Amino acid sequence: MQDILRAFKELKLESEKTRKELQKMREISKNCLYKFSVIRYNPFSNIGGDQSFSIAILNGEDNGFVITSLLTSEGTRVYTKPIKKGVSEYELSGEEKKVIEQAQKI
Repeated sequence: MQDILRAFKELKLESEKTRKELQKMREISKNCLYKFSVIRYNPFSNIGGDQSFSIAILNGEDNGFVITSLLTSEGTRVYTKPIKKGVSEYELSGEEKKVIEQAQKI
């Protein structure tokens, strides 16, 4: 009976250690960028193909950024906008809003 009680105490200690490690990993993962989404599109009718894109990269609290690359007849323009809690202080295009919404679902 004492062996069983000792094993139970060891199991309880190990379970508590595992619970604390899991909680620590959850806190760390909130800051990891793991939500990604990409949309390719054609913003201009005079240039063919879906050569432009927006990509959202967010963490567990929906903080991160959006990168947009627009192909124009004069060249390519690249923009980045910070995202906090799923919104930006900068005006977002429809494609940027959509890509953020898609990333938030992950």
